[in-house]
Order: sequence, then C-alpha cells, then structure tokens
Amino acid sequence: MRRRSELDASPPIHREMGDSLDRTVFHKSLPVLAARVPSPKAGILLKSEALRQCIMNLPKIRSVLQDPSGSKDARLVLFRVTDEADLPSEAQRFLREQSADLMIYTLNLNYDYWTADEILHAVLPEELCNGAPTGFAVTGHIAHLNLNDEYLPYKHLIGQIVLDKNKAVRTVVNKLDSIDTKFRFFKMELLAGDPDYVVEHHESNCRFVFDFTKVYWNSRLHTEHDRLVQLFKPEDVVADVFAGVGPFAVPAGKKGCAVLANDLNPDSYLYLKKNIKLNHVLSVVRPFCEDGRDFIKSVMHRAAQEPFPPYRDPKELKSRGQLKPSPTQAPALPPRELISHFVMNLPDSAIEFLDAFRGILSESDGEEKRNLGGIYNVMPMIHCHCFTRELERDVAERNIRARVEEKLGYNLTSDDEVSLHLVRSVAPNKEMYCISFRLPRAVAYA
Repeated sequence: MRRRSELDASPPIHREMGDSLDRTVFHKSLPVLAARVPSPKAGILLKSEALRQCIMNLPKIRSVLQDPSGSKDARLVLFRVTDEADLPSEAQRFLREQSADLMIYTLNLNYDYWTADEILHAVLPEELCNGAPTGFAVTGHIAHLNLNDEYLPYKHLIGQIVLDKNKAVRTVVNKLDSIDTKFRFFKMELLAGDPDYVVEHHESNCRFVFDFTKVYWNSRLHTEHDRLVQLFKPEDVVADVFAGVGPFAVPAGKKGCAVLANDLNPDSYLYLKKNIKLNHVLSVVRPFCEDGRDFIKSVMHRAAQEPFPPYRDPKELKSRGQLKPSPTQAPALPPRELISHFVMNLPDSAIEFLDAFRGILSESDGEEKRNLGGIYNVMPMIHCHCFTRELERDVAERNIRARVEEKLGYNLTSDDEVSLHLVRSVAPNKEMYCISFRLPRAVAYA
C-alpha cells in the first residue's frame, strides 16, 4: 500500500514583500480526491469506519460539497489525499461497494483562507518567524501590540494583517517605549486602520469609554480588577487613589460599595465622570482630580464629614416594592463613613506614596477636621500594586516588604494581615505584584 500523501495547504512564501502587503499573491490551487455519490449516500461515507482517516479535515473547508456539475441529487465527499492510490485498501474497497465515482476536485485557497500567523510566517524573514507577533491585546475596537525592535521594519505589514484577520478590530497601534512621565500612559503609533482612539470597552458588566491615547488602560488586568472587587463587601467604602477611568471604582459601585475615586490625569478624571454616569453609579461613586498623596491625607476625613447613605440591598427594596428608600423611612443602618479599603493601582510608583499614611488619623493641628480616633475600631486594608525584578517568590516578597516598610516607617507583622499576590509577568525579568495589608495603627497615628 502506498503511503498516504499529506496535503500542503500552507500559503505561498513571499519574503520579499517588505512593509507593504499585497494580498493578490496569496493564491493556491490544491487538487484533492473526491467521491461523487447520490446525496443520501454522503452521510454513509462520512460515518464509515473505513474512511474515517481519509475524510477532508482542513480548517474552514467543508468535507461535503454540492456537485459542481449542477446536479441537485449528487454530492462530492472530499478526501485529504490527491490520488486514489493514496487511500488505504479498505477505503478503496468500500468506495467501490458504494459505487462512488472518484474524481479530482480543485480547492482554490486565497488570502482570506489563511490565519494571521500563517500569513506572517510567509512574509517575514525566516529568522523572525519564531516569535512572530500575532499576540495582542484588544481594547474596544483597538488592537495594541508591543513590537520588539527587530519587527519594526515590518510594523505596517504586521498591522494590516492583524486588521484583516480580526473583524472586530478597526484600529491597530503599537505601544512605544516612551511613557508620559506625569500621567503614566503609553504613547503609541498607528499601524493600520482608522485613527479613532476613543473606545467603548466592556468589562465586568460595565461600559467604559475613554481615549486610549490619553489615559492608562490595560485589558490584561481584567482578572486583577475582578479579584479585588470580589474582596469588597457591598456595604464597604473604598478609596481608589489612582482610579484611572474607573476599572476598580465602577464595578465596585455596581456591587453596592461607596467609592471615592481619584486620578491626577484630567483626561482620566473626565472619562471617570463619564463612566460613573454611563454605569448609573452616580449615587455611590464620587470622583476627584488630585495628587495621590493629597488625596490619601484628606480622604478619611472626607468620608467622615460627608458620609454615604447606608447600603440597601436591591433585592430587599424590590421585595418591598421600593426602588429607592422612602424619604420618611428611617434607615436601618447608619451612614457609611469609614473607609474599608484603599486601592493603589500605580505599580510603577504606588509604594512611594505610602508615606502619606503616616499620621493620617493623628490630631489635625488646629484644622477644622473631625477627630477620627474613636471611630476606626478596624483599620482599612491597603492594596498596593508594584513591580519587582526579583523572580523568586520569597526574594520578591522580601524586596517588596522592605520597600513598603521603608515608606511606612514601620515593620509589618503577622497582626497586619500581610499577603502578596502575583498579578502577572510584565517582562522576562519583571513581575507585577499586589501587596495587601491592614493599615497599622502605629502608622496612622504616627
């Protein structure tokens, strides 16, 4: 028996293409063996054990087609070989028993057939094929890549292929190495598609609108956003120090939490307000545009001076036929004035802001602020994101704790409920963590 041939459905190689994509050169005619049978017999062939290893299995190619001669009563069953002799003897015998009419059918493959990865491997220099940049993150209608230097000569070619092969994408950008030093968002260049950078992104059953070129957003942090929000109780008050456009604040508000959300970037603040309104959390999320250190120093007094209404379970209100509490009905719970959690999601420098917690509850030196010493029986949790270049877990933990303790002016103990969570690997030698701990009283009253 002859060895069965393998169909070569790979795209033609065109490594001379440079940085300009020519789709017309991607065409391939692939002759395959086919059996013409009456329509009712097509199913018999497909279910046959003798043909099980022979039926066409190329992606996006149907194994049964209409008879190209135009007969409505016949079908073509395609095989993954080019010649009858390539079929096993039992398959040949079965086809004779079924009176199948064998013929050659030509598959015509074009640019639309192949995947982005296959096209890139056909056009990039051979030495760049391993690790070809087909991976990217999507935010709204924008695909954003982080191209290494060796791929930059082909950036527009790569961008056009990514655009072609992902129908939900209208814009492809490459993040540049330069970062806005004040507001920490990435600068980027257009590779392909529309220069439209205002996106609507959906995450955690929330809608977020923002200009991707003016604010920081990372779709890969979706899991981390969810993880922290799951830690919050609906009745909690959360202070989000570096809130961005609201990836923590808005879902927390939808959960029922009261949130004081701050960001120094005026564009982030603009879209934070828009997203609060879009997601109908105006009553529980208050936006601010301040320096993070100033916000930390004042936010606990703000929460006490202007407390949030008590949390009301929507199911309870609905069961009483009330969408909102009656103005005359006395609240069952006291107003919310104590902050339960601080979120500090600015991994590049959040640790540097921890010194702002020193003395946050000490007497206010004559300022007209309420003395909070008697109401914080339980101190808030702090969730501080950071980077480290230490790859071993125990070494990374020692490194992060030492940096945190230096800024706090205090050595954390087991009583401070310290925990460390690996968020993601940012680069081969750089990882992002979140260290969580309860604010020590010794720091708050320093």
